[in-house]
Amino acid sequence: MLSSIHPFGERSRNNRYSITVAAYVIGSTLGGALAGAGFGVLGSALRSAVEIDQSLILTIGASLAALGIAFDLGLGGLKLPSLHRQVNEDWLTTYRSWVYGLGWGLQLGFGLMTIVPSASIYMMFALILLNGSWLGGIVVGTFFGLARASMIFMMVRVDSPDRLRAAHRSLQRWAESGHRVAVGGLGVTTVILGGGALWP
Repeated sequence: MLSSIHPFGERSRNNRYSITVAAYVIGSTLGGALAGAGFGVLGSALRSAVEIDQSLILTIGASLAALGIAFDLGLGGLKLPSLHRQVNEDWLTTYRSWVYGLGWGLQLGFGLMTIVPSASIYMMFALILLNGSWLGGIVVGTFFGLARASMIFMMVRVDSPDRLRAAHRSLQRWAESGHRVAVGGLGVTTVILGGGALWP
């Protein structure tokens, strides 16, 4: 998706880059908020139906985070379950720029409608579910959508084929670092939740 929305590409399609980006950021933020709200509502319903001890909730969270590390590292041949689809690039030539910007943003901001690159995304929604708060889910989901949308600004200076190629090389270099950060975040989550479960 990042390879499609940038000043050079939008100019070639006679579109205004600022409008496409604004629509994308709005869509991604809204998608994240909707997903967070959904998991929060579901979690609230589950906690109303079943009374679960707080230490058990923390233990479940820590266990899921540890499992996420195993999936992200591919331990024992584990592969992260995910949809094997991305946004439809045919939209570029079918719809107005604000339509594909908003539509792509919604799908990617939702987090689960396209390829899931890390178990940390599943973990985020699991924690929203375990927390059982629709308001908390909206807050977390909104920040997730905004954070995911912010990646588009990495392409803001791409105004020529050379800069597009350079941007792709930069993205490839950052991919491994991003993976390590995600695994590290899951590790920190495991320690914090596990420690909370053991705390008397």
